[in-house]
Amino acid sequence: QVQLVESGGGLVQAGGSLRLSCAASGSTFSINAIAWYRQTPGKQREWVAVMSSGGSTNYANSVKGRFTISRDNAKNTMYLQMNSLKPEDTAVYYCNLVTKTFSTYWGRGTQVTVSS
Repeated sequence: QVQLVESGGGLVQAGGSLRLSCAASGSTFSINAIAWYRQTPGKQREWVAVMSSGGSTNYANSVKGRFTISRDNAKNTMYLQMNSLKPEDTAVYYCNLVTKTFSTYWGRGTQVTVSS
């Protein structure tokens, strides 16, 4: 079992930055990939960024060049650095972890609100 807890959300003006954190606990030794998703009311959860166990990354076109996914293995924590934020980035952000046996875990989410 893996538990994920996000933090770092909040209210920021357009053009500002936030860094989201996701602390993992439990059986984190068999990670296949980590990712961030986001969701706005009435819409499906949207993939934002992913990092494989080997460290390769990929981003949704809407955030490419502005967001950076990273992890600190020593702290069992993943991050999403968000720069040049736009009002359309407003959402609840969720961290996601997939193990090598393809079990999937989600955090409870953290709200990010970008004012214009």
